[in-house]
Amino acid sequence: MSQLSFLCISTFFKGEPFLKACKELGNTVYLLTVEKLRNHPWPHEAIDEIFYLPNELNSSENLDIMLKGLAHVMRSRRIDRVVALDDFDVEKAALVRETFRFDGMGLTTSRYFRDKLAMRIRAQSAGIRVPAFSPLFHDESITEFLRSTEAPWLIKPRSEASATGIRKVHSLDEAWQAIHALGELRHNYLIEQFKPGKVYHVDSLSLDCTVIFTRCSQYLATPMEVAHGGGVFRTMVMPHDGLETLALQQLNQQVLKAFGMRYSASHSEYIKGDHDGELYFLETSSRVGGAHIAEMVEAASGINLWREWARLESAVARNLPYHLPDEQYHYAGLIVSLARQEWPDQSVFTEPEIWWRMHKEHHVGLIVRSGDRNRIQQLLDDYIQRIFTEFHASAPVPDRPTN
Repeated sequence: MSQLSFLCISTFFKGEPFLKACKELGNTVYLLTVEKLRNHPWPHEAIDEIFYLPNELNSSENLDIMLKGLAHVMRSRRIDRVVALDDFDVEKAALVRETFRFDGMGLTTSRYFRDKLAMRIRAQSAGIRVPAFSPLFHDESITEFLRSTEAPWLIKPRSEASATGIRKVHSLDEAWQAIHALGELRHNYLIEQFKPGKVYHVDSLSLDCTVIFTRCSQYLATPMEVAHGGGVFRTMVMPHDGLETLALQQLNQQVLKAFGMRYSASHSEYIKGDHDGELYFLETSSRVGGAHIAEMVEAASGINLWREWARLESAVARNLPYHLPDEQYHYAGLIVSLARQEWPDQSVFTEPEIWWRMHKEHHVGLIVRSGDRNRIQQLLDDYIQRIFTEFHASAPVPDRPTN
């Protein structure tokens, strides 16, 4: 098997299973990260060389530094593929591919997986339901949108992750106050009508423009509710052959095809509106889901999304067939909370269904697995009461993400 060289870009500390699997497949692995992560426990045994970028890399000047640095690196090192391991690196990887003419997702397609405005416009043009929205470009159009839709509305950054930077407004005047407060940055935001409903996430692998693996799950507390309300994050896998599951799988395939997904991992979110019972597209990304969702998917299916993404990328790069391992069909649930204790004692949770425990300062987290979905729901309901009583702490959502 020929050896290939992968440049993995990650400005957050994540993707260790991808790096390890990529190396195990006989590839040369380069990591491009930021200075502030220099001393993090990267799996150095799986990385041939690490290159460091300035901590703040979003200005055009710093992106030019990145390209010049890589041009110098490539004088003595061959690179065959570029992979972004985090949301915030998707556009950087696309820029590198465009500049040095590597195969893979380019700048235009990458916007569909990073820019929430591009996502909505593309989905709408493909006949996919999206919540009513408006760009923040033209004053008259914004006012018309506000007058033709019902409050409340969400003002969202176009390129941030999770619930970072989202603000809910409840009147036309409050909306305009928030828009004016954005100043010269308002073009980087959109406004969207907020409708309550059940929120789902669909975690997938795609190959040859076709979804080859999917797990559908329902947030029992959405990232936005947790971030803005100080709650406890919970999600659980949906019934494998339920009607909602089948509808989500079909919609997810439609979205990824419309957005030009050729091959990658993806994490997408949808909402079933309480007002009409219909499914709406919220957002997608060309990465493995965060917040330990990948571990929950593995508990339920036996499929490690990071590892299989690396195997898939390596097979595509070599023009070889890729075969997904046999799936398992368990149910799994995830619960995570900030904790007031520095190292909370999670040994008080003793149930045999526990598959994974979180080991992180000021956090408590568990994944449970069972063949009975009702048992998963029962455990998550029990744990949320115990966590609120014995461990829970809350912190405000940051205006901007932190590494």
